[in-house]
Amino acid sequence: MIQEKLGGLNVREASLEEIFRVHQLIQDFPEKIGLDFYEARLANVLYLALVAESDGELVGFKVGYQSDRAETFYSWMGGVVTEFRKFGVATALADFQESWAMEKGFKDIFFKTRNRFPAMISFGLNRGFKIMKVIPKGGVEDYRIVMMKSL
Repeated sequence: MIQEKLGGLNVREASLEEIFRVHQLIQDFPEKIGLDFYEARLANVLYLALVAESDGELVGFKVGYQSDRAETFYSWMGGVVTEFRKFGVATALADFQESWAMEKGFKDIFFKTRNRFPAMISFGLNRGFKIMKVIPKGGVEDYRIVMMKSL
């Protein structure tokens, strides 16, 4: 597996089981899902599943895959355990993912978030993403914000 040490964090490729374990630790994901949620979405697509570890403890994850447009990578799902936020975990995961995507020949990367996650919107803007679309869904807090940047 590819590994990269960043500021005391270890970011590495992960199994879907590890991704699911970290997902369950993140309070921002109220929906109850199973491992099959990840397996179904990632079947038959080129994907990258990453975890961040601190002293052997899983503290964050990021999963993305090739979109319908061959040169565009979709940063689909990710999160950081609450106690480990503001320590560069999300940045380390995003840096690894973007480097990997460029190495694989992707030209663009995009993600979707919701209005209820202003920190994620700010994170994207600070990384050079632009808001491309707002998709009304449910109440205004659940509107989807689509953000994209060139690699």
